[in-house]
Amino acid sequence: MAGDRSAESGRPSPSRRQFLFGGAAAGAGAAAAIGADWALGQPSAPVAAAATLNGEATVDFHGIHQAGIATPAQAHSVLLGLDLRPETDRDALRRMMRVLSDDASRMCRGEPALADSEPELATVPANLTVTFGFGPGLVARAAGSAPAWLRPLPAFTIDRLDPAYSDGDLLIQIAADDSFTVAHAARMLLKDTRSFASVRWSQTGFRRAYGSEKPGTTMRNLFGQVDGTTNPSLGSALLEKTVWITDGWLAGGTGMVVRRIHMDLDKWDRLDRGGREQSVGRTLGNGAPLTGQGEFDEPDFAAVNGAGFPVIPEFSHMRRARTDDAGTVIFRRGYNYDEAPAGGSVSDSGLIFISFQADIDAQFVPIQRRLDQLDLLNEWTTPIGSAVFAIPPGCEAGGYVGETLLGA
Repeated sequence: MAGDRSAESGRPSPSRRQFLFGGAAAGAGAAAAIGADWALGQPSAPVAAAATLNGEATVDFHGIHQAGIATPAQAHSVLLGLDLRPETDRDALRRMMRVLSDDASRMCRGEPALADSEPELATVPANLTVTFGFGPGLVARAAGSAPAWLRPLPAFTIDRLDPAYSDGDLLIQIAADDSFTVAHAARMLLKDTRSFASVRWSQTGFRRAYGSEKPGTTMRNLFGQVDGTTNPSLGSALLEKTVWITDGWLAGGTGMVVRRIHMDLDKWDRLDRGGREQSVGRTLGNGAPLTGQGEFDEPDFAAVNGAGFPVIPEFSHMRRARTDDAGTVIFRRGYNYDEAPAGGSVSDSGLIFISFQADIDAQFVPIQRRLDQLDLLNEWTTPIGSAVFAIPPGCEAGGYVGETLLGA
């Protein structure tokens, strides 16, 4: 009978029920397994070689300097600002930093934290780094000598600061090329701190995913601008001079500024491309100064157009941020953020601006004052969070971050 056998092969023919509930599913599974071309009677193209995995890549937690500063920026980050509990004294700080340093070093090696109840989640370090910073309150609690710059930044007219994103006694910066890794590390480290401190704020940031751009490509912010073109190069003498402190308990450490800058993308959308480039001082396509052809060309601030006006406007962000004084250079390592919009807005986005410098008063503050006085980008950007931290030096295996302040 026609329903029992295939006319050509002599094999039993599947019933309608078998086809609907068995054969079709099996065929789909086969197609998925061996490729749609093969299922249609065509040989599949050779399977591409597997991409190089980044999950096993590690950055050493130990060393003269803490990792996460002069380290190539990873794709994902979270910054945690914590307030110390009233009962957390110097001895408690020492215990807390010992536990934090030990667990951070384990996770940076791809090993679980000591009391990790989900150890399988720690096996993909993906260049994980953990960096600790001390606010003025922690240094005072430790009865330490704070540098003069370890205090809230001066008030700037453009600031609209929200305490929910400002200040803090302890900073934990966690970064990796995998957001899963960042989330798990954050949970483990916050479990370590819950007897000593409470979370004041949390800020999550991102860059391009690992492997989507060539290493060393300058980050772009959500305005489309290249962001950080003039940064000192990793490993350069300028970076060494810019970032690292050379004396006291902070020798081998640095100063850190964290600024949460809201970017009004809805308003930015109403500005044409020429206006955007005038406000920045660079072409958006490749980041070249308006007087140059490539991103790293030196700008010509003396150049004027046919009407006699500067090609790079006086009010442009690049011109206001630029300095020829090597003593006022900073090292930037920022991240973008993108939150759920409220009301009729399309976006709630911005930049988690992070800079490292040996002396915040001498290096960061002069730049920010110039931007405060005259920077057209202020029309579309608003600082809504601000914090300053002292970043202690790194530690050797068996030691802990902060021992130069808190003792062995």
